[in-house]
Parts: sequence; C-alpha cells; structure tokens
Amino acid sequence: MKMNDFEFTSESVAEGHPDKVADQISDAIVDLFLTKDPSSKVAVETLTTTNRVVLAGEVRTNNGAVVTHDEMIQAARDVVKKIGYEQDGFHWEKMDVSCYVHGQSAEIAQGVEEGQGLYAEEGAGDQGIMFGYAADETPELMPATLVYSHQILQKMAALRHSGERPEFEPDAKSQVTLRYVDEKPVGVNAIVVSTQHKESATLEELRELVRPIVQDVLPEGWFPPEDKFYVNPTGKFVIGGPDGDAGLTGRKIIVDTYGGAAPHGGGAFSGKDPSKVDRSAAYATRYLAKNVVASGLAKRCTIQVSYAIGVSQPLSVYVDTHGTGLADEARIAKTLRELFDLSPKGIRTHLKLNNPIYAGTAAYGHFGRTPGADGTFTWEKTDLIDELKRLIN
Repeated sequence: MKMNDFEFTSESVAEGHPDKVADQISDAIVDLFLTKDPSSKVAVETLTTTNRVVLAGEVRTNNGAVVTHDEMIQAARDVVKKIGYEQDGFHWEKMDVSCYVHGQSAEIAQGVEEGQGLYAEEGAGDQGIMFGYAADETPELMPATLVYSHQILQKMAALRHSGERPEFEPDAKSQVTLRYVDEKPVGVNAIVVSTQHKESATLEELRELVRPIVQDVLPEGWFPPEDKFYVNPTGKFVIGGPDGDAGLTGRKIIVDTYGGAAPHGGGAFSGKDPSKVDRSAAYATRYLAKNVVASGLAKRCTIQVSYAIGVSQPLSVYVDTHGTGLADEARIAKTLRELFDLSPKGIRTHLKLNNPIYAGTAAYGHFGRTPGADGTFTWEKTDLIDELKRLIN
C-alpha cells in the first residue's frame, strides 16, 4: 500500500569529501581532453589517500591532440588546491600524483563509433539502464531532502573559502530528514552535519557556527528540536579528507542524483566523456522528466531508458508519473521519443554535451542546478514545455 505520510532522508557530502575529491579530479581531466578535442573518449578513475593521488583509465583523441601525463597531474593538483587542501596529510603541492592513464583499446571503439560495427549510426558505448526523475516539491523540481542537504554544505564551503569561517575544513557531510504529509514536505525531523574542523574549534563552537547556516537554508519554522540537531555527533573531526579515508571516483552516485528518492541505474558519471550513456542518458532522462513536471503533466515523474552496446536507439523508454499524471504514460513516452533523439549522438547534440562543462558537476549534485551562460547544466532547461503540452493534449 502506498504511504502518503512518511519520513524520508537524503544526504550530501562536501567538495572536500575524499570520494568527491576523486570525482572532481576525474571530471577535470574529462574537461582537459574536451578542451583539446570535443570528440575525445575519456574513462578516467581517481584514487585519493594520504598525500597521494592515483589516476588510471583509458583515453583517445580523434584530432591528433595530445594531453600529457604532466598536464593530467597538474589538473589534479589544481583541483585539490581549489578545494583548499593544505594539510600535513593532504596538500595540493606536496602530494604524490601517479598517472597510469593510457590509450583506449581498439576493441572498445569497435561498434560504438559512427560507421563502424553492425550499425551505421554511432552506438551506445555499453549496455545499461539509466533513470531520470523530477518532483514538484521544490523550485528546482528535486527532492527537498537532497536540495537542503546540498545547500547546507554549499553555504559552509562558501564561508570557508571566503575566510569568514576558518574553523571549517574541506571535508563535511550533511543529512536531512523531512516529514511528509500527502507526499509533500511539511517539516524537519532531524538534521545531521559533520564537518572537519581546526584543532582549536570546540564542538560547542561548531554547533553554533552551523546553526545559522541550517536556519538560513530551511523554510522558516522548520528548524528541528535541539535533540534532533546533530553537529559532529561522533565528536572531534580534525583528520579528514583523503588523509582520513580513501576516496574513489563514482562512490557517491546517490548524492550525485536524487538522494535515494528515485531509482538509479548503477553507473557513475564523473570521469566519463558524454559519449558514455551512463552519463549522457542520465542527463537526458532528467531533462525529459523535469520538462514533464514543469509542463504540469505530472507532479512526479520517473523515466527509465535502456541501451545495448553498439546499438544507437534505446531498447526501451519507460515513464512512471506515480499516479499524478494528467496524460497516459504510454502517450507521454511516445511524445518524448518524438521530441528528443535518445541516441548517444542525438543526446550530445541536443544538450551540447561535447564541451568542457563537467568540473562543476562533480560536487553538490548533477541535477537541480541552474543552467549557465557558459553552457553548463543544459539538461536543467525546461524548453520542451510548450511542445509537451501541445502534443499531449
């Protein structure tokens, strides 16, 4: 039986979390390649640990452009410096960076390049399933639990970078539990914030530094009871980041997407160029789901697509409006296919994904962001609204 009244929780992690450090380095390398060759093929993984970063993966450019190991190593250092790591156990200048990135296997390229393999069109680079989601509970059309979790950490990072709150260090996590009535958020049941901090900062001081940030993020009157407001509940948190725990690319896929409010196909985004449907098709399904909700056709929408390696068009397109739709879901699915070419090339062309726009996606979520004049977050646009209304009615 469907529950209309419930509690739900999402979490986020800051840019200095070891897994997010890895994601940002991997995406900085994707951008580095796309800057030199927009058709580059990139699959790069990053490991972070105490004063060490390891890069691995395979890459290919198609225009003769060369990206050296030294350039990739410098990109890693630049990311860590921008985050703000200058600690004994993890320092952008002192850390050892090892690069094991090599050329792409010819067998992987076979069948996924346009004009090769069994099909004339460019095929998907791998099989897989991808999901997109949107809900009308926030202006961003995202789950409120995740939006607030991200915003708390973004504000903390901004205060740290500005120097206004030097007590904060880069590594941090947040968790927000909301109470829902009739599937709408009506209040906060609990807030958890754990932040790495200077040795000199006391837990009492940190609690009071975090309090106004949380109050600023939450709607008025939503601050939880004091016994449900947790700041560094395990105590001291001075050793953090990659010095405190190893980080890997792609381990925060729920933070990256919908905070657990929607299914996830399993594939990570960071470190992959946009020819990889793990990334591009997940962006496309978010774009389509968001337009369905923004058009008023549903209050919630989940879209799934599936691909086979070497095959251009998706094998299936599934739409679920969770009982909130104003049109038949099969008709919505058919209309979406008419409006949007879901082939890998079609997605990249429509959303302009062959640009170096990925470094900014690797922390605080890939969705619910504001499209930029620089071509970032194009999948957050709602430019299909009029067509959807016209074709569905």
